[in-house]
Amino acid sequence: MQLPPYVKPGDLVSIAAPARWVDPEDIKNFLSVLEQEGLKAMTGSIYTRHHQFAGEDKDRLNDLQQMLDHPDIKAIFCARGGYGAIRLLSKIDLKGFAEHPKWVVGFSDITALHAYLQMRIGVASIHAAMPYTLKDVTDTDNPAAASLFRILKGELPSYTVPAHSLNREGKSSGILLGGNLSGLYSLTGTPYQFPTSGAILFLEDVDEYLYHIDRMMQNLKLSGMLENLAGLVVGGLTDMHDNEVPFGMDATEIIRAVVEEYDFPICFDFPAGHVEGNMAMVLGRQVSIEVTENGSQLTYID
Repeated sequence: MQLPPYVKPGDLVSIAAPARWVDPEDIKNFLSVLEQEGLKAMTGSIYTRHHQFAGEDKDRLNDLQQMLDHPDIKAIFCARGGYGAIRLLSKIDLKGFAEHPKWVVGFSDITALHAYLQMRIGVASIHAAMPYTLKDVTDTDNPAAASLFRILKGELPSYTVPAHSLNREGKSSGILLGGNLSGLYSLTGTPYQFPTSGAILFLEDVDEYLYHIDRMMQNLKLSGMLENLAGLVVGGLTDMHDNEVPFGMDATEIIRAVVEEYDFPICFDFPAGHVEGNMAMVLGRQVSIEVTENGSQLTYID
């Protein structure tokens, strides 16, 4: 999978809002961080608001399209998640992007854009914290921001994760794919459902009912996305809800039960997703994962 050029001081970057609305206060600190990193920022008309969206679909698409086409932009930071990116996919034109590929950065709802880029054009992207989730951060001493800017500069990480009681030990390698479980679930059966055979699949989610986690995992299983995985990495499963009559398992137990019949290594509690210290990851890049009784390690392979 193709890697866009890494970012260096003096480069032009941009902030797009393909999903939920933002206001200037939400990204003020992030713009300051970009300036500290020596980057020039373009924001477009991202402060438009239409109900819960950052403008009507055509407005959000127009902004994103201009940034995808721009020959000098080296990275597009998605302002926030929420919902809305999937509504744009059928109308995005990637001809300009193919000539001048750039990093697309975001997580949660932005999973739709990651999958779109990987399936349509085979370009890697970055699952990482966004301006809105970093709105209280004023410099790159913050772990989530630091991990993001290290990757943008070409420093691929190696992450060590404490042991978890539901982990399954093993060692494997493959292309890292995935993102938000709800986002992946919404893409099954579409042209943007990526093939997971031989891949390391990453999953995270937030604010879901436990029975819905089970339903989405059963969907991935029935659609064949779990059968031939090389490994599974599970990040934050944050602010889950139960019904008055309990489901009987928490979110990690639900996922573990769904993949019980397979033998690939599994790492739980990976520090990415809707969690403090959301560590950045390159989706579409080869990684190795080793899970032992003492913990897990995910390493990028050059």
